[in-house]
Amino acid sequence: MQTVDQALAGIASRQHGIVARAQVEGLGIAGNTVDRSARTGRLHRVHRAVYAVGHPAITLRGRWLAAVLASGDGAVLSHRSATALWGVWGSGTGEIHVTVPPKTRPQGSIRRHYSMLPQDEATVHEGIPVTSVARAVLDLAGERGQAAAEAALREAEYLRLYGPASVPVLLERHPNHRGTRHVRTCLERLKEDPGGRLRSPLEELFLPFLDAHRIPRPRLNAWLTVDDHRHQVDCLWPEAGLVAELDGWGSHGTRRAFRKDRRRDRRLGAHGFQIVRITEDQVTDEPFDLAADLRSLLEHPAYNRP
Repeated sequence: MQTVDQALAGIASRQHGIVARAQVEGLGIAGNTVDRSARTGRLHRVHRAVYAVGHPAITLRGRWLAAVLASGDGAVLSHRSATALWGVWGSGTGEIHVTVPPKTRPQGSIRRHYSMLPQDEATVHEGIPVTSVARAVLDLAGERGQAAAEAALREAEYLRLYGPASVPVLLERHPNHRGTRHVRTCLERLKEDPGGRLRSPLEELFLPFLDAHRIPRPRLNAWLTVDDHRHQVDCLWPEAGLVAELDGWGSHGTRRAFRKDRRRDRRLGAHGFQIVRITEDQVTDEPFDLAADLRSLLEHPAYNRP
C-alpha cells in the first residue's frame, strides 16, 4: 500500500513540487494526516490549502501553479504571468496574475482577474493551467500597452506558438477588451514591418520612438555577412547602409563581448556601413535631437558600400 510520503511525492513530481490539500485527500488520506504532515515538515504552506512538498524552496513555475491551485476550479495563469510562462514577454517575477470564473477575494501576491474564458482560450502548458498565447497577449496589451504587445507578438511568431483561436479571432470575439485596440494597431503596423524579434527592453522602447518621429522602421537583429564573417546587428536600414546598436547598461556583459562588438563595428565600417550607438537616455531625454540625427543619416548616407 502506498505511504503518505509516496503519495505526496507522486503528485509533487508532476506539479513542480506543489500539492493541493484536496488532491491529497482525494487519494484517501485523512485531513488530520495532512495536518500532521504540515506540522512535521513534510508539507510547507504556500497558500491556504496549497503546499510545497519536502522543502519551502520552490521554483517560479511552482509559485505559478500554487497560485492557480489556490484560486479554485477553473483558474488559469494569465496576463504577464502567462506571457512569461509561454516565453514571449517578461520574467514573470513579482505579482502573479490568475484569471478565475467567479469573483473571489485577493490573496497575498495573487492578482485575480475575473472572466468566463471560452474553452479555446485556455490550455495546460508545462503542467500549469494557463491562457492561450493569443489570449495572454490580448490581456498583456490591456495591462501594459502596445509596446509590450508588439514584443510578445513578435516573439510568439518567432517561436511559432499558435493555438486553436488566433489573435484576429480573439479581436473579433472581444471588441470591448482593453487590449483589443492596442493589438489591432500592432497587427496593422506589423503588416508593413521589416521584421525581426525584439530581444531587450531598449528595443521595445525604440520602436515606438521611431513611430512617433515618423522614422522608417529598421530590420531588427539582422545578420550581415562581410569577408565570410556573419555579424548580427540590432537595427539595420539596408538601403541607407545604416546600423544602430542599442546599448543598454548590460548590453556587453564582459570585456570580451565589448571587444567583439568593436571589432564588428570596425569591419562593418570598412565595408561602408555607418554605425551609430544609441542609449536609453538618448531615447528618453534627447528624443528630438536623436530623431533629427537619424533622419539625416537615412536621407544622406555618409558612406557608399563597395
